[in-house]
Parts: sequence; C-alpha cells; structure tokens
Amino acid sequence: MEIYKTKPDPSDSLPTGIPYIVGNEAAERFSYYGMRAILVIFMTQYLVDASGRPDVMSENEAQGYFHLFTSAVYLMPLFGALLADGLLGKYRTIIYLSLIYCLGHFSLAIDDTRLGLLIGQGLIAIGSGGIKPCVSANVGDQFGVNNRHLVGKVFSWFYFSINLGAFTSMLIIPWLLHHYGSSVAFAVPGLLMLLATLTFWAGRYRYVHVPPAGMVFVRDMFSAAGLTALKKLASVYAFIAIFWALFDQTGSSWILQAQKMDRMIFGVELLPSQIQAANPLLIMLLTPLFSYGVYPFLSRFVELTALRKMAIGLFLTALAFAIAGFIQIDIDNGLSPSITWQLLAYLLLTSAEVMVSVTCLEFSYTQAPKTMKSFVMALYFLSVAAGNLLTSAVNFLIQNADGSSKLAGADYFWFFTGLMLVNAVLFLFSSRYYTEQSYWQDEQSS
Repeated sequence: MEIYKTKPDPSDSLPTGIPYIVGNEAAERFSYYGMRAILVIFMTQYLVDASGRPDVMSENEAQGYFHLFTSAVYLMPLFGALLADGLLGKYRTIIYLSLIYCLGHFSLAIDDTRLGLLIGQGLIAIGSGGIKPCVSANVGDQFGVNNRHLVGKVFSWFYFSINLGAFTSMLIIPWLLHHYGSSVAFAVPGLLMLLATLTFWAGRYRYVHVPPAGMVFVRDMFSAAGLTALKKLASVYAFIAIFWALFDQTGSSWILQAQKMDRMIFGVELLPSQIQAANPLLIMLLTPLFSYGVYPFLSRFVELTALRKMAIGLFLTALAFAIAGFIQIDIDNGLSPSITWQLLAYLLLTSAEVMVSVTCLEFSYTQAPKTMKSFVMALYFLSVAAGNLLTSAVNFLIQNADGSSKLAGADYFWFFTGLMLVNAVLFLFSSRYYTEQSYWQDEQSS
C-alpha cells in the first residue's frame, strides 16, 4: 500500500507534484473566471423570473451583487483554512470542496432565475473560496530548504497557469453566452472544474501531504509568535484590500464602460466582457518580463524588497483608474472612445497586479509560521473580500431612489482613483516598519 509523503525530499530539483497542481489550477481558474466574466451581463440582460419573464437588474444593483459575491468567495478561505490546517489536511479539503464547487456551476446552468443565481453562487463561493488558501499553500509545502530557491519561479508559473485559464475562458465563455445562451455558458465552466478535480486527484501520490496540525495549529495561532506574525501581515493586507477594491472592477464597472466604447480591433468587434481577457494575457507576458527584466534592472538602483514592489504597484493602480476616469469623461460628453484606451489602463493595472498580487502571494507563504500556512493564505484572501465588500457597499450606497447615482459618470472613477492614491502614500510610510521573518517546511532526513 502506497503511503503519502509528509515532508519534502532533500532535493534541489523541482518537486514531482508541481505539474499536477499547476494543471489543476489552470482548469479551475478557467471555470471560475469564465463564470465570473459573464455575471454582470447575465444579471443585466439574461435573468428571468419563475415564469420565464425578464427579471434583470440595474447596473448599480448588478455591480453591487457582483462584488458581494466576489467578497463571499474570498471570505470562505477562512473556512477552508480551518478545515485544512486544523482537521482534514490540504489534500482532502481541496477534493471535498471541489465537488461542491462543481455542483455550483451546474446549478447556474440549469436555473437562470434569481434563486438559481443565489444557489449557484453560494455553492461556488464555498467551493472556490474554501480551496483557495489550500491550493496556494500546497504549492509552498512541496519545497524544503534545498530547493526553496525555486519557489519564486514556481509561484510565477502557478500564477501563469491561473491567467492561462482565465484568458481562454474570458474569450470563450462570453462568446458561448452570446451565441448559445446561459445554460451552455455556465455548463462549460462546470465541466472544466470537474476536469480540475480529476487532475488534482491523479497527482495524489506525488504530493507532500503535510498532516493537519490539530490543536497544535490552535496553540501556534494564539502563541506570541503566531499573533505577532498575523498582526504584522494584517498591517499589510489592510492596504492591499484597497487594491482589490479597484482591481476587481475589471469584471463590473470596466465591462459596463466598455459597452459604451468603440470595440473594433483589427476589423473585429469584441464583446464587452471579452475585453477582460486583456488582463490574463498581459499577466502571461508581463510576469516573466518583470522576473527576468524589470526587477533585475530596478535592482541596480534600489534594493527591491517585496514591500517596495507592492508600493510601486499601488501607485500604478491609481494611474490605471485615472485613465478610466478620462475615458468616462469622453463617454459622458457623448463620444465613443476607442477601446485601445481601456487596454492602456489594463496594461498599467496588470503591471500593478504583478507587483502586488504575485509578490504578496509568495510573501504571505514565507511569512507564515509552518503550522499556519493555509490560515495565513486565508487572511491574505480576506483582504480581497474586504476590498470587494467596500466596492459593493459603495455601489449600493450611491443608488438614488429614482435609479440615478450619487457618483455618476466619471465621478465614480475619480472617487476610486483618489482613494487608491491616499492608500499608496500611507502604505509607503507604513511598510518601512515591517520586519520580515521567513518560515519553511522541514525536509525528510536523507
């Protein structure tokens, strides 16, 4: 009978389970981002009531519910982390919650009412959110002291797989919705999630399965070292939350803005929700460019720590939203600006994502005590939830009784631009007081 490994091998080469983890992540991200790419369009154009009559939402209402759902997805990592680190272990948690995830997709595919939307999104939030801290922490668990020099590159490839799945789904799923309707468009992501689950299961004997820590996890979390690590990381995540409040609007306000733009590129008119594909495509191009070009170049002039990378990314985010604000001014004046201007904003926002999100993912793992890896990843994802909750609250609060908005047109984008600029300046000063301490898994004795 084969027994799972519980510690990394004393090797300086790539862990054997990494290809299965990366393949699983590509298919799972296809399923999630494909479903998410069409949510706002589905809610504003395709929703029906129980009798089949149109029951669509207003733009602000759809944006509010979109970010509320996204917030729920990123709140659930706390549940997944407690299951993984305290009870089931990462592998079993991922398998069980992935099956719930599949059911959520298929619920959306068979019921296009608000009830079906609620049930489907609820199951997806549990599944997708619950596995998030486990999958990313499981990447780090495969490494020991001898091959830890490879972890940064593997996290880059891990992030590349996320965006490969997202890019293909953001082109395909909106097209399926437009030509074949919501049932097909939601069923295909469900099939990809089933494939993701089978891929992860297939690599089960190649992974390092770090056992759940049980009460040791609880003791470590409430120890002086555990509480200090959580407090320090929370001081970073509070600022990163504002980044996500802006970034995830590529799935809401930026789509609605794209509807009013000239979307012809090289003689082809893109669907509004397909413009989002620019982000994962740029991630795949920019991640290696930053790793092998931009970062080495900047390191000649300044010590480029993880916190400094994040600070630069926050300022780039403010600049990206300022471009969106200028685009909206033209739209408010009755013009139809070229979608290439929004693509320029995507270039800046994606550069910010590389410097903030990719960096913070690796930073979170290294700064987490050994028994708390999934829990710290959940704390990181909580910053995504908080950011989306903020955006959701703003969209609900700015709705007037007559359906108009208190932040109409360009004012909406200028509000978030100003918020990010203040946030970036405060982070620049706050990060100077952070002292790093890294933790790695023990290796098996040779």
